[in-house]
Amino acid sequence: MFKTILSLTRCSLLGALLLVFSSIANAENQPRRVLVFGDSLSAGFGIAVKDSWPALLAEKLKTESGKAGAIEVVNASISGETTAGGRSRLDAALTQFPPRWVIIALGANDGLRGLPVAAMRANLEAMIKAAKKRGARVLLVGMRLPPNYGPDYTKSFEATFTSLARQEKVGLVPFLLDPVASSRSNFLPDGLHPTAAAQPLILDHVWSGLKPLLD
Repeated sequence: MFKTILSLTRCSLLGALLLVFSSIANAENQPRRVLVFGDSLSAGFGIAVKDSWPALLAEKLKTESGKAGAIEVVNASISGETTAGGRSRLDAALTQFPPRWVIIALGANDGLRGLPVAAMRANLEAMIKAAKKRGARVLLVGMRLPPNYGPDYTKSFEATFTSLARQEKVGLVPFLLDPVASSRSNFLPDGLHPTAAAQPLILDHVWSGLKPLLD
């Protein structure tokens, strides 16, 4: 009986080790690609796509990649996207563009529509887990809401990104628009979308969270 239990324990340990080694191998074999998965704030709404922060990220990576090889950026962001919409199409994007890194920058439209924070969290968590299952490293990019949505909702909304990043042990940029939010001149006439001139500031902000994951 003791020998049987010992044999099963060894098999379990071997299985666990094989799973770890398989995950490491999958991550190493992934193409050197960053998948940006966001909404209009990442899709370049109202400006030329080439001026959007993901496009600027692609240019920056051409010079930063060095001898390690070029890193491709695929921007799969869609204007108006919610976390529910993102969750529904992420698997297809992960299959079509297998990434080594995934930037999830969704949630703004959930907040603007007053959608339940619990549902947003569940969607983001599912996306993070799906990306990690494919061997990708994840950067979660958060959002904040104007105070007119009420203190309870805005605090719960903002805290979701921080607590989820801590729970899933992924990278975090707490607020995408942090470097530009204080000046109205950084936004288009709609007051929601950053201008082309503001995009480099946003890129630098995202880069601060992404670079440690690249290393």
